[in-house]
Amino acid sequence: MTNLSIIVLTLNEEENIAQCLGSVADISDDIFVVDSGSTDRTLELARRWTSNIVIHDFHGYSAQRNWALRNLPFRYEWVLFLDADEFVSPELKNELHSTLGGRTTVAGFYLPRKLIFQEKWIRFGGYYPTWILRLVKHRQATCEDRKVNEHLIVTGATGKLRGDLIHNDKKGITAWISRHNAYATLEALELIESMERSPSNRNAVQPSFWSTQVERRRWLRERVWNRFPPLVRPCLYFIYRYFVLGGLLDGRAGFTYHFMQALWFPLLIDVKFLEMRRSGRR
Repeated sequence: MTNLSIIVLTLNEEENIAQCLGSVADISDDIFVVDSGSTDRTLELARRWTSNIVIHDFHGYSAQRNWALRNLPFRYEWVLFLDADEFVSPELKNELHSTLGGRTTVAGFYLPRKLIFQEKWIRFGGYYPTWILRLVKHRQATCEDRKVNEHLIVTGATGKLRGDLIHNDKKGITAWISRHNAYATLEALELIESMERSPSNRNAVQPSFWSTQVERRRWLRERVWNRFPPLVRPCLYFIYRYFVLGGLLDGRAGFTYHFMQALWFPLLIDVKFLEMRRSGRR
């Protein structure tokens, strides 16, 4: 076992939960499942790996993560956040053992996320590696106040591990579309509110082109993407991802993913954004 606590947020994840918890059962004896009202077999399956199951009403992704950080009785200093459709690679397990078994001065580690879509590794188009801060000292961590695409923030230095955190959603394309339809609504709301919010908001990833991948992407989002005309920018983005960054090398499954993620999804966000702005809805 590693000196590591694990948090998994769930809602109707019976297709994915076994893959997720099974990948960490041999490295942690302090696994928490924070569920927001599953009606399928998620909790029944989760109990095979942990008894630390907590039901907590969902008020947003960042709120759920912050509630978990502040209220769960962690046994260890280090916490790893996993989505239910993610699992830990053997290489990352070994790194967790060696890194957390000794002394370290950092407060968090970025992990490279490897995306599997329809059993295909999406290797090109700029999607690998996607560096995400998921391993943190819980007393020094918080989650930024954002409706969707939220990121953890730590007080202190950060480092990087090299073993992959693998994303492999087994729910299928119908669930993917439904989920991204909901994400598009939240992204459109976030876009509207970002125009009204003070740029000095401290509880957020600060945009910086010369810093981490997350901060650079936030800079590109706020300083470049938002200045392009809605409905035009998704087309340019797809061309950039698929042709310039080589997404076409990912084959048939890659075409589906790049088309949906880099064209359909941002186009849907723009359509909802324009509709909300016209009607004044929140």
